[in-house]
Amino acid sequence: MRYLPLTDADRQEMLATIGVSSVESLFRDVPPAALLARPVDLPKAQGELEVERALSRIAAKNVSAGSVPNFVGCGVYRHHVPASVDHLIQRGEFLTSYTPYQPEVSQGTLQVLFEFQTQVSLLTGMEVANASLYDGATACAEAVMMANRVSRRSKAILSGGLHPHYREVTETHSRFAGFSVAAQGPDVMGTEDLIPLIDAETSCVVVQNPGFFGHVRDWTALGEACHAAGALLIVVVTEVVSLGAVEPPGAMGADIVAAEGQSVGNALNFGGPHVGLFATRDRYVRQMPGRLAGQTVDAEGRRGWVLTLSTREQHIRREKATSNICTNSGLCALAFSIHMALLGEAGFTRLAALNHAKAVELADRLGKVPGVEVLNRSFFNEFTLRLSKPAAPVVEDLAKAGVLAGVPASRFYPGLADLLLVAATETVTEEDISTFAEKLEEILR
Repeated sequence: MRYLPLTDADRQEMLATIGVSSVESLFRDVPPAALLARPVDLPKAQGELEVERALSRIAAKNVSAGSVPNFVGCGVYRHHVPASVDHLIQRGEFLTSYTPYQPEVSQGTLQVLFEFQTQVSLLTGMEVANASLYDGATACAEAVMMANRVSRRSKAILSGGLHPHYREVTETHSRFAGFSVAAQGPDVMGTEDLIPLIDAETSCVVVQNPGFFGHVRDWTALGEACHAAGALLIVVVTEVVSLGAVEPPGAMGADIVAAEGQSVGNALNFGGPHVGLFATRDRYVRQMPGRLAGQTVDAEGRRGWVLTLSTREQHIRREKATSNICTNSGLCALAFSIHMALLGEAGFTRLAALNHAKAVELADRLGKVPGVEVLNRSFFNEFTLRLSKPAAPVVEDLAKAGVLAGVPASRFYPGLADLLLVAATETVTEEDISTFAEKLEEILR
């Protein structure tokens, strides 16, 4: 057989050598309840061409994000990624590279990480950034644990505008890392006041900008209140393109920024892999999780790069570790960095302006549909609608009509059945917006 070169005689010889009578004997320690009484219900073996055809038929049942008008956001956004990004990240020296422990043979990878960190620092308005984390949600949890170490306190206040997935990941970490979480209810209107909640036990306050429901807020006063009480302000950004238009967290007094970088250079990828961005103040750099690429000079005075301040061994000491994240999303970070370099500062700000303009156009158009109310007074490229009918079945009906209309808030908060989160990026056309509005009006009648 093509992939199974051993014969029955080979197998018998191997079994005799190790002293068992059959392959089944190798599984005698598995409880009977865990074993299947019959083979898995799958088709019999087929040739490669037949399998390819069968899987293609199954895949054709999906509606791809780029094949119909798409207004889905909620933490993962469809943006145009230039073909050059994919071409460059598939170069062998990037695609097959591993952890750059040996700087003498990893200068290209280390330089990319250094440039990536520089870009993230500039975007967020912070002094130092790491070489990326797994995704935005784990970056958020790591930010809280870092704030606990810095403040020597153990209570985190989570805004009701924080993405529920980020909240849940942080709560999971809290159960095992021994800190408490005070998560607020959904901040639908973007009006919550977190300052009165800060007390002597608070290590940090975590907010998101733009928030889960799309609201853009100035967190400067909250940052001042946190600092007066000895706590840290953590700002989460799930749509990094917004930083081309919105005041950066660093300018609002953020101590730590945890963000999702998927929007730049990385496709939707069915929800992953993504790239977590993490930035902080220079004075906290030794408490920062993950890797840090630094610039140095070699013995001959030439510029070079190294992993600095921490080693992998410091991140695999279990409960004694600063962080148990001991790698980074290297290829996704590379894609982010290439796309940012292609855009440049002017291109990035134009991209952000285009996203906002598309969202304004969408909000104006949908706001005129009977049975639709736009709840936001401010937003970047995503906002919340209140519908005259439950949003979940409306979304299903729109999907059948060829429109991916957004995300029902009830998917995260069952009590918010009539709310729908919609996003518009530069990939949305005027025709897409008209189709969405027309189909929505038909369904809401």
